[in-house]
Amino acid sequence: MPSIILSTLNARYIHTSFGLRYLKANMGPLENDTEVMEFTIHERPIDIAEKLLQASPDIIGLGVYIWNTTEITALVALIKQISPETIIILGGPEISFEQEQQTITAMADYIICGAADNAFRELCQQLTNGQQPDIKLIKPASPRLDNIKFPYYLYNDEDIANRIIYVEASRGCPFKCEFCLSALDKTAWPFELELFLKEMEILYQRGARHFKFVDRTFNLKVDQSITILEFFLTHLNDKLFLHFEMIPDHLPEKIKDTIKRFPPGTLQLEIGIQTFNPEVQQLISRKQNNARTTENLFWVQEQSNAHIHADLIIGLPGEDINSFANGFDRLVKLKPHEIQLGILKRLRGSPIARHTTKFSMRYNPQPPYNLLANNLISFTEMQQLNRFARYWDILANSGRFKNTIPVLLGNKPFKNFMTLSDWLYQTTQQTHKLALPRLFKLIHQAATVLPDIDINNVESLLIQDFMASGIKGRPDFSNSLQYNKLKNKTAHANKRQSHH
Repeated sequence: MPSIILSTLNARYIHTSFGLRYLKANMGPLENDTEVMEFTIHERPIDIAEKLLQASPDIIGLGVYIWNTTEITALVALIKQISPETIIILGGPEISFEQEQQTITAMADYIICGAADNAFRELCQQLTNGQQPDIKLIKPASPRLDNIKFPYYLYNDEDIANRIIYVEASRGCPFKCEFCLSALDKTAWPFELELFLKEMEILYQRGARHFKFVDRTFNLKVDQSITILEFFLTHLNDKLFLHFEMIPDHLPEKIKDTIKRFPPGTLQLEIGIQTFNPEVQQLISRKQNNARTTENLFWVQEQSNAHIHADLIIGLPGEDINSFANGFDRLVKLKPHEIQLGILKRLRGSPIARHTTKFSMRYNPQPPYNLLANNLISFTEMQQLNRFARYWDILANSGRFKNTIPVLLGNKPFKNFMTLSDWLYQTTQQTHKLALPRLFKLIHQAATVLPDIDINNVESLLIQDFMASGIKGRPDFSNSLQYNKLKNKTAHANKRQSHH
């Protein structure tokens, strides 16, 4: 039976805990005594406690993140009631800062703040040898990457077949964007490239096809980026899917030439814009050349097959609604496939906290610590923007209304979508659990409140989206004549295309 259990609660089953696998891989002589047990936040803490304690472990290490801190706190409280002698060690970004403000701190035996790759093993060795460190908060230095063992062999066959495989070619970030914990890093450190690619080869041969790179700045070192991209170009496959996070204003011709060679459906680029406002960028220590960013986004959209996932943040200090609206409109015109609209969060330890007083930043005291209001955006307006982001996700980012949404946005994307968002909420009082057939009907109704909209054109486009959605039957927002006409036209076009 394992004497040490490493565990966490993932947001969903499809996610795997990269951090736990790193810890187990680096347990040295204790690796065989260590077991990884993963759960999700949808399971009851009492059921998780039962499963963890069935093996009567001496030590349980738990990864604490912004999405699971509430559930982990409940879990630790249960374990300490049932088995107070079990040693609880906590780690992860959520518990690495501001421990005195967290109720979980008092219940834990030890807390490792920061990179725990080697520190967890060292602490467990002391404890299994009968030594009990006097210090509860352990703050190790960041380990050298050549002293860390890769964890990729710990992805099992089920992980490879059904779950996201996280990989990293580098750690850290040289940039200082204050909303991000990576602002605390001094630089970015690459893993030894040849060894890393050997690991990727093994994963590929085992059947891995979905690789999500967690590097904060994949395209920072151009030669390394190209070598990795070239590796996957030699392994192209119908199921291959790669996700990279890119610096938006750094896309040299050599990288462009390589990106162009990837076929559709293979490459997803996450490009963090966050804000186009130069004054706000300066305020939050974000270096970004907006002209070059715009040029690069346009190039990726027009000249490559890559899927673009672009990020904007709502509520940054110094950015009012008009400024955000201008940035949103500017980004929409560049036509990324997805625009992720995130409400600013005050991550524990992030430097964004220094603006709290000056800009009256009011954050939710409960996870995920999202902004509730500031000196430029009231609570009521922030709630409006929250709904805007939610409806954008289910209508625009879902891809289910790809023909209709661009017409509804027109030349005033923010203004028109805000009108649509306000109408949807006033009509439904819901932002979740909206059935897809109902959404089609609602958008048809909402189109009548938008200015300069040709309702017949919208109806035609909605029917096209409806037919592509997989919903059976005729949409109840259209007349049968128009629906049958479009259906026959689509069937005829598909038949002609299949002949070609």
